[in-house]
Amino acid sequence: MIVSHRHRFIFAAVPKTGTHAVRQALREQLGEEDVEQVGLFVNRRFPWAELAAIQHGHLALAQVRPFLGDEAFARYFKFAFVRNPFDRFVSYCAFLLRGSDDFQRHPREVMRHFLFRAPPEGHILFRPQAALLTAEDGRSLLTDMVGRVEDMQGSYDAICARLGLPSRPLDRVNATQHRDYRDYYDRMLIDGVTARYAVDLDLFGYGFEAAA
Repeated sequence: MIVSHRHRFIFAAVPKTGTHAVRQALREQLGEEDVEQVGLFVNRRFPWAELAAIQHGHLALAQVRPFLGDEAFARYFKFAFVRNPFDRFVSYCAFLLRGSDDFQRHPREVMRHFLFRAPPEGHILFRPQAALLTAEDGRSLLTDMVGRVEDMQGSYDAICARLGLPSRPLDRVNATQHRDYRDYYDRMLIDGVTARYAVDLDLFGYGFEAAA
C-alpha cells in the first residue's frame, strides 16, 4: 500500500494484480512526506507501529482508515487493481509452486489441493480481493476507482489522469508463467472458484470467460 500525502491518494495493493509494476511507476511521483508498506523487492514500513508489524504490504483499506482519520480517508483518492478470480487463482497456484515443476506437471491436482483439501485460509494471497477493498460489511467498496489487470495500462493511464499525474508504460514485474487460465479448469474447479470468490465475481463483474 502507498499513502501519498503530497498527491492525496491511497493505492491498495491487491496481491497478484500487477501491484509491483504500479508501485514502481508511482514511486517516481512520491515526495518525502509520502509513505509505503511493502515487503518484496523493497522493505518499507508505515509509520504506524500496528501496521508496520504486519509483514507485507497488502493491507486492507479498512485497516488504514483509522490511522489516517475519517476526514483524510474520505478526501484521499483511493484506488486498486483487480483481476478475474479464475485467472488470479491460476496465477496464485503457479506462484506458490514457482520453485518446482509441480504446477506445470499436475496443475489441476495442485488447484484441487488448494481449493478443497487444504485451503490456505490465512494466506494473504489466497484471500478474496474484496476483503482488501470493502468496508466492514464485506460488500461496500471503499475505492474511488478500480483498475483491471485485463487493461492494465489503460487503467493506469486513467488513474493518473484523475490524479493529475504523468503516466508512463508499466514494467512487467514478478509475473508468473502459465497458459491461458481457461486451459486449467474442469467443472469441479470452476464451481470451486465460483463458490470461494463469489463476492469478487459479483462486485467486479467477472465470469469464467471474462468480465461481464
